[in-house]
Amino acid sequence: MAKRVTYSDKANGETDKRIMRLLGHNDMDERTAMLRRVMLKVINNELTPRQKEIIMLYYFQDMTLTDIGDRLGISPQAASAAMSRAKLRLFRILQYYV
Repeated sequence: MAKRVTYSDKANGETDKRIMRLLGHNDMDERTAMLRRVMLKVINNELTPRQKEIIMLYYFQDMTLTDIGDRLGISPQAASAAMSRAKLRLFRILQYYV
């Protein structure tokens, strides 16, 4: 059985910190820049519209899952579940580039 991964409302996990650093990093080397481009392409092309919106609100507009849930008219738990599925999909694709 697969291990269940849970995420908190704040970007305090090591995974979230790495994603924030990667997406917000301006002076990056060539490898990091390539990984950022791939990550943004995956977000735009491989995620569902709801997952994409949640990822964009969380990482680019620094909203909490509670705020995202209120904005989208869903519960924070539903926002967290969608984000978890989006991250798993994102990491499954990114593992081929790292």
